[in-house]
Amino acid sequence: MATTAALPFSCSATLQTLTRTLSPRHRLLVHRRRFHRLPSLAAFPSPPDPPRLRRPVSASAAPNGSSSAGEYDYDLFTIGAGSGGVRASRFASTLYGARAAICEMPFATIATDDLGGLGGTCVLRGCVPKKLLVYASKFSHEFEESHGFGWTYETDPKHDWSTLIANKNTELQRLVGIYKNILNNAGVDLIEGRGKVVDPHTVSVDGKLYTAKNILIAVGGRPSMPTIPGIDHVIDSDAALDLPSKPEKIAIVGGGYIALEFAGIFNGLKSDVHVFIRQPKVLRGFDEEVRDFLAEQMSLRGITFHTEQSPQAVTKSSDGLLSLKTNKETIGGFSHVMFATGRKPNTKNLGLEEVGVKMDRNGAIVVDEYSRTSVDSIWAVGDVTDRINLTPVALMEGGAFAKTLFGDEPTKPDYRAVPAAVFSQPPIGQVGLTEEQAIEEYGDVDVFLSNFRPLRATLSGLPDRVLMKVIVSAATNKVVGVHMCGDDAPEIIQGIAIAVKAGLTKQDFDATVGVHPTSAEEFVTMRNATRKIRRSTAAEVESKDEIVTQQ
Repeated sequence: MATTAALPFSCSATLQTLTRTLSPRHRLLVHRRRFHRLPSLAAFPSPPDPPRLRRPVSASAAPNGSSSAGEYDYDLFTIGAGSGGVRASRFASTLYGARAAICEMPFATIATDDLGGLGGTCVLRGCVPKKLLVYASKFSHEFEESHGFGWTYETDPKHDWSTLIANKNTELQRLVGIYKNILNNAGVDLIEGRGKVVDPHTVSVDGKLYTAKNILIAVGGRPSMPTIPGIDHVIDSDAALDLPSKPEKIAIVGGGYIALEFAGIFNGLKSDVHVFIRQPKVLRGFDEEVRDFLAEQMSLRGITFHTEQSPQAVTKSSDGLLSLKTNKETIGGFSHVMFATGRKPNTKNLGLEEVGVKMDRNGAIVVDEYSRTSVDSIWAVGDVTDRINLTPVALMEGGAFAKTLFGDEPTKPDYRAVPAAVFSQPPIGQVGLTEEQAIEEYGDVDVFLSNFRPLRATLSGLPDRVLMKVIVSAATNKVVGVHMCGDDAPEIIQGIAIAVKAGLTKQDFDATVGVHPTSAEEFVTMRNATRKIRRSTAAEVESKDEIVTQQ
């Protein structure tokens, strides 16, 4: 049976992370012939934020995490069976012997107040189904590329949307079954229904009460949309993954990673795609050159961008088509209007306010460095805490929580050098600081930039290009940020993230032999800095080569 490590967990986020040097130590834990490699990070220094624990985290699992038989029904009760909740629950049970239960609502492809499903957002309404649709949409570009390599077709390829959605949903059902087996094999009780906190040690699941020494909240987030006239005509990212028919012409409101990923999906499936963003550029918070490059490449593929436009209303005409009114114009003829204007923590009607759990203005649960809330017995991990909203980060937080509470090893999640990807077309992979963040933190920075035509495009004749960027602290020569936009960027950045996490220098990159012919080898062959920014002169020094550009 596959473990969670075998599932296709791959997510994106707009949050940027600060990079520090780190050579991680690892501890190998063995259980039931399966290996789980967990980071042992307790010895590393934490950010200077003062801890808010009301009492020290116990180094003993028995007095802190476990209870004597009969005192409570469980040592741990988790609300929410997404990535973070499942990881925390099964680690608590299999690695540390805790009596654990987890509750989740019945499965549905589109979440509601009463429907959800094992696997949570990533598996059912996020990374996994979205990536499957990305795969489907890329074929149209590959068909076009193939002509330059000698392929011809008597008729143009046709796509059947209903087959794609049916196969996607079959895969989701398979993954739900895998999660059930994972929890069953781990000895975690699965309780179906909507959970609500009644008091610091009691959870109600559809009216039935369960007591636990500790409660973990891992309910994730939900799409958030503004209140404007006609918002009832709009779909969100949940619905966009399960439409009964493919959009003929779609307006996507939002400039973040979710909006751009769906723009690429529908564009690849031959929809007419218009993207409306409030800002002058897409992907606020990402590296500036990456933002510009991606928008240019997506425009070349036929996506129309409407910048500095805020939605004001959506109207529906008698023929069923939709019009979107913004602060600048009104455009009609849309079969669908999709809003991808952010997500919010899914904390509504959980009973948290009544028991004293502190939340911020956006509804995110406030936690300390160990994921404990303002109520000692209640903890929270994942997107519901709005720290770094990535599935692998939720997994890390769940593992650190279990180790802290039950494993005799207080552990803080380590958010340094967290890699991320945007599955746009072309995709983005990044780890560490943007150029702007690096200048602010280090002052003296060397930037190595390469913008080139990949080998594949030399025969396809298409205008595809690749952007690669390495950002180096001039004082230490350590690589503090790496960014790529182009085919295979998410796959490549995973390996690069190891080097950045380990604190390797530009000399280490330069001394590494490249794999030829690949795009990835460019990361170890950029010798001359494109820019040298020095705080002392407040000037930017251009190298002789300027941007390394290949035709």
